[in-house]
Amino acid sequence: MQGKKEYQEKLFAHFQLSERIPRNNFYRRLKEVLELRSLYGLTEGYYGNSGQKSIDPVVFFKLCLVGYLENIISDRKLMAHCSLRLDILYFIGYDIDEELPWHSTISRTRQLFPESVFEEVFTKVLRMCVEKGMVSGHTQAIDSAPVKANASMDTLELKVPEEELDEHLRKVRVLSAMDKGGPHRKSKGDRSDKGQRSVSAGKNELAAIKGRNKKWAKDQDQRPGAKNKGAKYTSNKTHYSPTDPDARISVKPGKARKLNYLSQLSVDTAHHVITDIRAYHADGKDNQQLPDIVKRLQRRLWKQGLVWENCVADTGYSSGENYAFLEGIGLKSFIPPHGTYKGGPEGFRYIGEEDHYVCPQGKIIPFRKVFKDHRTGTKKKAYRASSLICKGCPLKSTCLGKVNEKQFSVTYYRAEYERNIKRVNGKQGRYMKGKRQSTVEPVFGTLTQFMGLRKVNTIGLEQANKVMHLSAIAYNLKKYLKFTEKRSKSGAGSFVLPRIAKNCFQALESSLVGYPKNIGWPVV
Repeated sequence: MQGKKEYQEKLFAHFQLSERIPRNNFYRRLKEVLELRSLYGLTEGYYGNSGQKSIDPVVFFKLCLVGYLENIISDRKLMAHCSLRLDILYFIGYDIDEELPWHSTISRTRQLFPESVFEEVFTKVLRMCVEKGMVSGHTQAIDSAPVKANASMDTLELKVPEEELDEHLRKVRVLSAMDKGGPHRKSKGDRSDKGQRSVSAGKNELAAIKGRNKKWAKDQDQRPGAKNKGAKYTSNKTHYSPTDPDARISVKPGKARKLNYLSQLSVDTAHHVITDIRAYHADGKDNQQLPDIVKRLQRRLWKQGLVWENCVADTGYSSGENYAFLEGIGLKSFIPPHGTYKGGPEGFRYIGEEDHYVCPQGKIIPFRKVFKDHRTGTKKKAYRASSLICKGCPLKSTCLGKVNEKQFSVTYYRAEYERNIKRVNGKQGRYMKGKRQSTVEPVFGTLTQFMGLRKVNTIGLEQANKVMHLSAIAYNLKKYLKFTEKRSKSGAGSFVLPRIAKNCFQALESSLVGYPKNIGWPVV
């Protein structure tokens, strides 16, 4: 007989969330393994002793994690989503008739807690992964990626006081109606300080920017994003964002310029667990940030009882200073050098004992001095031969050019470069390159596409760092549950003790020489 369902609400009903959530549900399993009661002690000092009770710190962190696990970056959408999911209500400890916190409470609480609280939770989750054997520690892959800031390019303003605007514009570009009229869209409020609004570029940098502006004007329609309203050449030296002064203009080849933050990520190669993450300004270089990353990561791994041996990264982290720094703390670097690196002029042979070069004609080019390159800020060694040595040389026209003596400079860290190149080109180096490409790059893709890191929904570098830590915590927790589920299904952990006991009994039995073999134990 055909059935027909009619709905009528009951006046009284017996309902328990714990009975409705399946045993293998993701959030039920996460609730069983994630213990955050230590947050009460960590956050106690940020609350007063009177007034209305705020949101529970544990509930706040769980709600934030749900946002990144569900790939929701809007606090308003997050609360609407949580109210419709029984398993999420069970995870955060709310019943179906309890009203969830207001979405603005999440934003205010995120601003209230310092970065150290978020890093502490990240370290706690990492410790859980270490205890399960998911982190080996000996090889770490490091990479970076830009993450879009919560600010628009339309609101950019020039880094000059208002009374000096016309004079500054004449220096850096041809005065245009767009510049006279100010930004295309005015920001609601200016969060910048005096230093962020002031021009930091020197005369040479301003001249270079002026040249780029002229070139931009000629092939305007060929530039990425040029068809957008208000498209123009912008630079961190001359522009700032009043909406988010910590955001920086950055660009990838073939893409339009955007206001971004830079996420620096390190991943353990054993099971792709994130071991460190941090937000940096997007206009910084990877090789300048590597020492800070390594110091923090090495300290964290040491506290977990792990020994770090191999540092794997791409060419962006290459510099002689970094190679020397890594060797100084006992790490082996697998970082390909820049394509511009040369151990000296082509055809010249280096003699390490005497620290000089020998040209193709057998003449010695001696070492002269150590100096700092003003363009790159790197330490270099200068080599120069007397003009008498090159006099009458058949290669003089091609070797010297317009000068009368052979002179060139080489990086101060040539030995470190050569040792690193030898490792990179070796068998282990080729293996490490594949490891890096299959480890850290897919992790970044997962964070940006599926774990809520496609955009920072906060303002400021400190808040961006909290966002990145929350995304990494959610990623590691997902890895943790997947790893433990596989072990439980395969029975990898259930047979460890019986196997150890069996081995002990076999060893003991083999040592009992002369006793009855049918029993295997001494007769009393």
